[in-house]
Amino acid sequence: MTGPAIHLRIRLFAIQRELAGTREVTVSLPGPATVADAWDALVTAHPVLAPGRGSVRFARNGSYAGAETAIEDGDEIAVIPPVSGGAEPAEGDPRRILELRAEPFPSTILDDLAARLATPEDGAVVGFLGVTRASPGTPAPGQEGEALRHTGRSVLALEYEALEPMALAILGEIADEIAARFGVTRLAIVHRTGTVPLGEASVAIVACAPHRGPAFEAAAFAIDETKVRAPIWKAEHFADGHVWIGEPPRDAPA
Repeated sequence: MTGPAIHLRIRLFAIQRELAGTREVTVSLPGPATVADAWDALVTAHPVLAPGRGSVRFARNGSYAGAETAIEDGDEIAVIPPVSGGAEPAEGDPRRILELRAEPFPSTILDDLAARLATPEDGAVVGFLGVTRASPGTPAPGQEGEALRHTGRSVLALEYEALEPMALAILGEIADEIAARFGVTRLAIVHRTGTVPLGEASVAIVACAPHRGPAFEAAAFAIDETKVRAPIWKAEHFADGHVWIGEPPRDAPA
């Protein structure tokens, strides 16, 4: 027996957004229904998305959800394509800086973050900058043909797109895991959105700790997990086109 109709808002990003030609699709399903049913309804409306099923994941109302997750009327479903591989600290808690920034980083970004985080107890301040390089990365599933067209060409810029509230929440989860694993609580993860030209920084990580070992481990974990878990998508721009980069995301540390 079917129940009342379920009305959903499905949000699309990066590759799926370009293929469907829209950022948002509204669908209605007979209840009860699951995330998988929402995907089926989306593909019925936009068949071009069907081949991407093996490389996408889903979020329900801002949290990762499996295909079998039950959905309710008024839910928002986000289709999470392969990921690229701002929120200030809570008042009174200067230990974390988790931000998304649309504007370019200043050349002093690592020093600025360290000045906000480090205490006299910290004997180690480890900083990392990820910058746009000329050589291309690994194309996302479905982008292999477009990547082949640009073989031998240099990347001119990167463009980042993010599901911002969810991305910031996942950066918070990563910071929690760093505190639990390495005992490092003074941490910054700052990521760009928008266009980042060749040679400019797209992500800045700073970890402060009494000893260098935990600080290095925290910084490495922060960038590795951000690249594979946060819903932040990256396209490499060439002179006459672009290629989306990345792999299907994880929802937990390796």
